[in-house]
Amino acid sequence: MLMPRKVTSAIVAEEDKTTHVIKIDGYSRTKERLKCGSCTKSIPFIAGDHIWVVMFFPNGNNHSTGFISGHISLYLALASADAKDVKAAFTFSLLDKGGEPVPSYIRTINKHIFPRKGSDFGFTNFVKHKDLEGPLHLIGDSFRIRCDVTVIKMIRCEETHHANQFVVVPPSNLHQQLRSLLESKDGADVAFQIGGEIFWAHRSVLAARSPVFKAEFFGTLRKKDGDPIEINDIEAAVFKSLLHFIYTDSLPESTHEGAAQEDVVTASHLLVAADRYDIERLKLICEEKLCSHIDTKMVATSLALAEQHNCHGLKEACFEFLASPSNLEAMIASDGYQHLKSSCPAALKELIARLLPVELIAARDIIRSI
Repeated sequence: MLMPRKVTSAIVAEEDKTTHVIKIDGYSRTKERLKCGSCTKSIPFIAGDHIWVVMFFPNGNNHSTGFISGHISLYLALASADAKDVKAAFTFSLLDKGGEPVPSYIRTINKHIFPRKGSDFGFTNFVKHKDLEGPLHLIGDSFRIRCDVTVIKMIRCEETHHANQFVVVPPSNLHQQLRSLLESKDGADVAFQIGGEIFWAHRSVLAARSPVFKAEFFGTLRKKDGDPIEINDIEAAVFKSLLHFIYTDSLPESTHEGAAQEDVVTASHLLVAADRYDIERLKLICEEKLCSHIDTKMVATSLALAEQHNCHGLKEACFEFLASPSNLEAMIASDGYQHLKSSCPAALKELIARLLPVELIAARDIIRSI
């Protein structure tokens, strides 16, 4: 006779923790440029499958309750378009010159619910100007803030069996199954012709992952069945990576020599494709990769991409890089500068306005008004 098994249950919170370090370059210039109540935002980052940004108020946020002048303010903001009631804990830590948190400037929120995109929460009086501007924290004219975000993803019931456990549930392999479906072409019902290559896919999968594909296949603009859909402005290798992401929510791995540099170039092309088909997560992944590989050869191209495809984080990263006079001079001498100059003059004007001291901007405006 089988003996009854004793089962106990517990409510367990599943958490996803991410650490992101924000470097504030040109602190003095930013403090002069942004008045009290105005902020600049960090590069977007992902924590708990949601997109976040850090809002930095160099002269504090006087619109918040309890504001005391002479402080900087820091807030964590939810940036995911479809997010709702996201529960998270987070910590801001001012880092010393060695990259370690300063114990007196570690601020923690144990739990906060972010109701929707754009909602934020944080610290109105994070650190005093006079303390931050001392010799211990500023490196040149920059400092770093570490942001640790812990997202409570879900609540589940965990059962503990005080006997042999007869059933073991394996981890999800949905992404592997969908990748196999893409590779086998089983049930594929739409073809794309790019150059001399044909790519087969499944309308329902594409429509579920991209609003643009959904409109093309099932909306009022739907394409008729028949010949392969020709795409002339995306390279075959880029479209193959796009399909891989649509089916697996990940990018294909590159292992050959020189893959790192090739990945950066591919990320530029993939960002354009992701923007075209409105695949926001892929766009942010590409944007983050480009932010991590800014140099004098790529910065003009990256800034043009940021301006043309509304990539706020990449644009800020380029502006931060170009705050260095030597980097700015090298960018002007690069191959991509003329394209940037002709295609995105507004970005260059904004860059110049940021680099000019506040006094010169005011003088320029006075001259223009005469």
